[in-house]
Amino acid sequence: MRNDDRRERLKAALLDGAERTIAESGLSGLKARDLAKEVGCALGAIYTVFPDLDALILSVNLRTLALFDRVIATVPLPPEPDGPPTPAQRDAAVATLVRLAVAYLHFAAQNTTRWRALFQHRVTQALPDWYLVEQVRLFRYIEAPLRVLRPDLGERERALLARSLFSATHGLVSLGLDEKLMVLSEPVLRGQIEVVVGALGRGLAEG
Repeated sequence: MRNDDRRERLKAALLDGAERTIAESGLSGLKARDLAKEVGCALGAIYTVFPDLDALILSVNLRTLALFDRVIATVPLPPEPDGPPTPAQRDAAVATLVRLAVAYLHFAAQNTTRWRALFQHRVTQALPDWYLVEQVRLFRYIEAPLRVLRPDLGERERALLARSLFSATHGLVSLGLDEKLMVLSEPVLRGQIEVVVGALGRGLAEG
């Protein structure tokens, strides 16, 4: 087997092992020495395919983002209206925002340890471009209904508003699933998200 092939096989095995550990035990359960033992390689071999543990964790988190992408892609997005949006189009866009928020809740509730790892991991340097590109792409799902609700906004303003709406939803989900506080059941949390995100959407629709 060529060195390149061995390197790729080791990289895939490390990613699979790290992904499995995070899914089962959370980010705090991932230890380089334990991972090397599980995969069957020397500790130093990890750093022949990843520059550091941050890069390995980000690669696992990228898989989590891809998984979330497959979930959220099932939510139909409204087409951009040819002219001024009608009341029915605005209502549909608000409903889309709510469905996107509920999909986020469902993903977080079903993949809690992997979802938490996205936010618990603190990198010591700037995030790599390949990771930022995926983050930006996912925000496009929120920007689509915003094009209907606020067609007056430019691309930059719309992107900032999408991040603010995500932050509001993430705050509700994060606090609702926080084991240190009173954990809310998913149906109760879903009801709260529908109320809050729906109100925000209607407010945007009214200008």
